[in-house]
Amino acid sequence: MNLYFLVEGKRTERKVYPAWLAYLLPEIKQVKNYDEVEKNNYYLFSAEGYPSIIYEHLPNAIADVQEQGNYNYLVVCLDVDENTVGEIQNEIYEFLASEKIKLGNIELIIIVQNRCFETWFLGNRNIYSRQPQDRPLLDFVRYYDVSVNCPELMGKYPDFNTHAQFHTAYLKELFKAKNINYSKKNPGDVLKPYYVEQLLKRIKEQKQHLPSFQTFIEFCNTIKLNISN
Repeated sequence: MNLYFLVEGKRTERKVYPAWLAYLLPEIKQVKNYDEVEKNNYYLFSAEGYPSIIYEHLPNAIADVQEQGNYNYLVVCLDVDENTVGEIQNEIYEFLASEKIKLGNIELIIIVQNRCFETWFLGNRNIYSRQPQDRPLLDFVRYYDVSVNCPELMGKYPDFNTHAQFHTAYLKELFKAKNINYSKKNPGDVLKPYYVEQLLKRIKEQKQHLPSFQTFIEFCNTIKLNISN
């Protein structure tokens, strides 16, 4: 079972996905180059942004997996930002159709981070301060309490231009209240097993929450099942 991950971010995804996969799929080992996969390996390539991940790097990734011949899945991970999950998925499929790009025997999996990677991170209720006192965190919580409500449904606070900017700022303030640092370059505690464990606990107890994160977990469960069989 070999996987090719094409991720949007140039910093966070490059660090978080390998850390999470080491916990969720320890049977799958990362390789440095796409042509080094043998059995139960994965390769991860950072496209460093949208829309280049679709219009430049996706065709190259498809060419890579077809050339290599022993990949089972091509997994594309990218943010929704100001779009919707359906719009991003349709953009990918319409581009492939318009360019007449064929996948062959490779199965394409699209993991859409709604609204962004940091939105998923907001699902860890252990980082939430029960009685925040300082602004702007107090204002953020009054606007939308991510410990109670699904982070993926949170809107955009008026002071921010995009949902992703607000969700990232909210996360940083939650971490700050716990005396923990977070940045895209250094995700810190997000890389630790306990963090993804808390996200798994969230979706187990609140089954309607973090649906796009659940898509990623369902894919990992499918891979684990295929390996065991």
